[in-house]
Amino acid sequence: MNDFLHKLPEFIGNHVALAALFAILLVALIAMQIAELFSKTKALTPAGLTLLINRENPLLIDLSAYADFEKMHVPGAKHVAMSQFDPENKDLAKAKELPVVVMDKDGRGNSLKAAQRLVKAGFGKVHMLSGGVLAWHAAQLPVAKGSK
Repeated sequence: MNDFLHKLPEFIGNHVALAALFAILLVALIAMQIAELFSKTKALTPAGLTLLINRENPLLIDLSAYADFEKMHVPGAKHVAMSQFDPENKDLAKAKELPVVVMDKDGRGNSLKAAQRLVKAGFGKVHMLSGGVLAWHAAQLPVAKGSK
């Protein structure tokens, strides 16, 4: 170990670009972890969502395209088109104290925007399904089909 520490400055001097790239990636990783720690929305794995469903009975909102929702969705999820998603809606406002989980087909679409809008509207327990419904299905968890 002591030999490693003596050779480290020489290695950095010989590979400045590599050392700088490592430093940049390390800072970016730390910044992302800190941002997630202080985020008001929490990402859930499919297993984490299963625990939440079993313990707290959250409101599940699926923002996938309607055709994708009909092909498969998490059982109990309600479909809402992103164009019609309104956190100020009187029916949704009744659920401000409940945990709310937003999801979409692959976790890269509208779920982050919807989660941020829910937090801004005063919802306290906002979650997103990481990887979306496809991750739920890949974890071999049950899916529902059709419009209900």
